[in-house]
Amino acid sequence: MNIDISKIVGEKRHGLIPIVAMLLLFLVAVAVIMESEYHPPMEGKSQVASASDTRDEFAELDIKAVAAIVVDLKNGKVLYEKNQNVQLPLASLAKIALALAVDDVLPADTVITISRDTAPKGSAERLAKGDAWRVKDVIDFTLVSSSNEGAEILANASNRAIPAKYPYAPEDFAAIWRMNEFAKQLGLKQTFFLNASGLDISPTLSGAYGSARDVATLFGYAASERLPVFASTAEDGVILTSANGRSTARAFNTNEALGDIPGLMMGKTGITDLAGGNLAVVFDAGLTHPVVAVVLGSTREGRFSDIRQIVTEVRNVLSEQNLTSAN
Repeated sequence: MNIDISKIVGEKRHGLIPIVAMLLLFLVAVAVIMESEYHPPMEGKSQVASASDTRDEFAELDIKAVAAIVVDLKNGKVLYEKNQNVQLPLASLAKIALALAVDDVLPADTVITISRDTAPKGSAERLAKGDAWRVKDVIDFTLVSSSNEGAEILANASNRAIPAKYPYAPEDFAAIWRMNEFAKQLGLKQTFFLNASGLDISPTLSGAYGSARDVATLFGYAASERLPVFASTAEDGVILTSANGRSTARAFNTNEALGDIPGLMMGKTGITDLAGGNLAVVFDAGLTHPVVAVVLGSTREGRFSDIRQIVTEVRNVLSEQNLTSAN
């Protein structure tokens, strides 16, 4: 494809993007996905079983989310679901796919130069333009603080490395292409990405779409195959030091339910006008018993109360099942 969409891929910063440009972006992205080489779904614990495995024990849950799913990653069974296949805006949950795409081509200790300030001067959560940082630190900063600027920095840094590994990748938006390739490889039928951050592109077009079921599969894969990349998302925050040791930065976790999820392995928040409040977590509900829980289309605060309810109920149900098995 010879269409240059580099200027319309990414965040909306100055006014509305013309409708023609938005439609062009959507059509080009879909065309790239359809033209890409097919890969079968990845094998492993991330695969989600059919909805027929939904358990009645969760019938009393009262959550605000439009869609939700809880999957036992030990056996792939769906424990609870609500509109699990409905396609909804993903907001910053898209950054999980971005981190996978970047980690695929750039070693963790690769040093990159920050191409733009991530926050105004004086802010603690700031990577300054011109500073040199390790890729792993930029990923941690971006995921923990949910930085949209950090996402664009990572995407730009990987746009050359991805075509070097995948010659058929479009150079202008290779990171987004690779994110969509991951979705295809994992069999995520409702998922596609139009920008690296998941930020709304316009009042009617989100930067990423997917279903609760797809998000569960994505997070299940990330936790089972690439957990070290996402380990920082289970922490209250991180303190980072630049590659030359001259600069430091902090990132504070956006997950307000963090302290209420024992055994948290990884998580990611997301919120935009179109998406509402999103949250997905993977936690250990027992001894090596990972569970993924996803809520989409909740409210800013509701996503946290939704997940707290789910985590509590999961632990109660699995504890009762273990007692029954023991007897």
